[in-house]
Amino acid sequence: MKRNPKSAKSKAEAIQVWTLAQAQAAVPYVNSVVRSLREHALDIQKYKLTVEKINHLAGRPKRDTLIAEQETKQDLTRAEHEFQDAADELQALDIYTLDPIRGQALVPFVHDEQLAWYIFDVFDANPFRFWRFQSDPEETRRPITSKQHGLVEPTSTHS
Repeated sequence: MKRNPKSAKSKAEAIQVWTLAQAQAAVPYVNSVVRSLREHALDIQKYKLTVEKINHLAGRPKRDTLIAEQETKQDLTRAEHEFQDAADELQALDIYTLDPIRGQALVPFVHDEQLAWYIFDVFDANPFRFWRFQSDPEETRRPITSKQHGLVEPTSTHS
């Protein structure tokens, strides 16, 4: 079996990095899409639980039960497609979901020449309160300071 050298090479993809001001300007749009993602994720959970309950009913299923199962599976498929569409909408902006149920997403930026992420939280009055480096554990939350705002005080040099 021959390898295709073109496909064997990994292609590095560039992602759009955001400033905090750009991210804050996009809050209404990001908020709307992240809320949609959350609703679709909750629907997916609900439909999966319903199908599971139907499948665990004792005895032979009745006609109404079979119809309900089929309709629920169709609703589940629709919710999964809608979830993916919303996730794709964010990914087109290089924004990624962290936890759709909690309404959290990651917006990339560069800090100290490293990839970092603003953590968007749909339920926080200040949706961009925290950030973390790419290399940090997922649960890491660093408060946004003037350095992430781009308001770094100039350093003084003494001659």
